[in-house]
Amino acid sequence: MEGDDLKRLTRLTAILTQLQTNKGVTAKVLAEKYEVSTRTIYRDIKALERAGVPIVAEEGKGYHLMEGYRMPPVMFTEKQANALILAEQLVLQNPDASFVKDYTEAIEKVKAILNYSIQDKANLLTDRTTYKQVINRKRSSENLSDLQHALTNYHVVQIAYVNKEEMSTVRLIEPFALLSSENWYLIAWCRLREEFRFFRLDRIQRVEIRSEKFEAHNMTLQEYFDKYH
Repeated sequence: MEGDDLKRLTRLTAILTQLQTNKGVTAKVLAEKYEVSTRTIYRDIKALERAGVPIVAEEGKGYHLMEGYRMPPVMFTEKQANALILAEQLVLQNPDASFVKDYTEAIEKVKAILNYSIQDKANLLTDRTTYKQVINRKRSSENLSDLQHALTNYHVVQIAYVNKEEMSTVRLIEPFALLSSENWYLIAWCRLREEFRFFRLDRIQRVEIRSEKFEAHNMTLQEYFDKYH
């Protein structure tokens, strides 16, 4: 998702909150608050209406939600919550401080409605994920979501991995953290080497999430770097 799309998603979420907590708010007030044109607000209102939100427009009072209507509780699967946490890491790289502030506040509201189990896992993933934006990123992987799930649920993972010398091995690993610079990397305890190793995600050919659980490595990401680097 591009920055403009993320910004609009943030604004739509905030407008919906405004409509739910106020009996009337005008397009002019919303435009000033979010620093966009009134025409943009009109388009946002139309987008919310198309999504099924019953918005009432009253002359002189502005917009509000239909009487008695409340947004139903939002239910996220664990993987959907993990995707939101990853999106948060992308947004934190945005140079616009106000955008970062708005999105961070929106994510906090999302976290607040997650059930406690998923909420704890989302917080763990936040602490164990770092992202550095790189222009013209070409490498890709298809295992990030599964590895996020294994990390937050302490599942042993079996991977088929090809190293830089193009040698293939099958390993059992205990996922610890996810990092991104020029590519996504997984830090994991490798049972084959009996030490923490970096695994580049685009070199992982196959992932199998085992039912076996491992004992949590109780240290922060910073403590890991202090100890091993």
